[in-house]
Amino acid sequence: MLQFYVSNRLPSTHHKTPCRCPKLSQANQSSEMKLKSSNSAGKPKLLFLGFVVAVFLLFFLLPSNNSSSSVANRSPASGDQRDGCAKIPPSLAHSIIHYATLNITPQQTLEEVSVTARVLQRRSPCNFLVFGLGHDSLMWSALNHGGRTVFLEEDEQWIARVTKKSPTLEAYHVRYGTKVREAEELMEKGKSSDCTGAVAEEAGGGASSRPSGCELALTDLPSAFYEVEWDVIMVDAPTGYVADAPGRMGAIYTAGMVARGRSAGGTTDVMVHDVDRAVEDRFSMAFLCGGYMKEEVGKLRHFTIPSHRGSPGIKFCP
Repeated sequence: MLQFYVSNRLPSTHHKTPCRCPKLSQANQSSEMKLKSSNSAGKPKLLFLGFVVAVFLLFFLLPSNNSSSSVANRSPASGDQRDGCAKIPPSLAHSIIHYATLNITPQQTLEEVSVTARVLQRRSPCNFLVFGLGHDSLMWSALNHGGRTVFLEEDEQWIARVTKKSPTLEAYHVRYGTKVREAEELMEKGKSSDCTGAVAEEAGGGASSRPSGCELALTDLPSAFYEVEWDVIMVDAPTGYVADAPGRMGAIYTAGMVARGRSAGGTTDVMVHDVDRAVEDRFSMAFLCGGYMKEEVGKLRHFTIPSHRGSPGIKFCP
């Protein structure tokens, strides 16, 4: 039987468009991960705030190496230029203000957050899907500046609370029909051909995407899920620290199928947090596959999964 570990963790925009502004150019990003109760401030908060402000200001304003020569030869900015790339985008400014007034302890470590930050630095602006909505959401949205970042959250009241403070976030309510106590049974069912057989055209990401017949597939997803192909996916929800919680079995499986079902030749980066717990550990290795894992840092695993379309006979796991 799976051993389910209890932790103290509570449940954690638009299509691709070109961005001519300099990207954030480093990975050492910190986070304010989701905690629905506030902790005390103090020295950790001051250190974290200073780091966040430095990252958003310094790395956004510094040009990348590829653009250094053009910047050096650029003439003085016109009024339109000063109002555009020379200014911090509103999303970044709002994020800095948000974290400057927040009194919580980051849930992911700096090293864990840096994994996703490096991926976003490489792939943004992109389509970024996050299972979970929280205090860290503004950071993820800002790091994907110019892309579309969508959050899927199980708690409707929490969505209302977060989006009231940050109305620019694109968040949707999702209902999960599973329980952590069902994980062993779902793992066995997940080994069936319905779940691990050849990837059908409709079995993951894209406008024509619809859930397969696998019991692990999430079926109550908003229409936004099917509108684009997802380049980066983070699974940091739903809750999974007690037997009656929904657990992340379906979210992990669905993330893997989205990656396999995208257009031929594409790849999807998938991050899973809390892999110290049995469900996250076993389901990520079974359905995202150890052969696709790029790195594991702390409680975070990073997988890069290629499209299986146009590859007859390709194995579910390498």
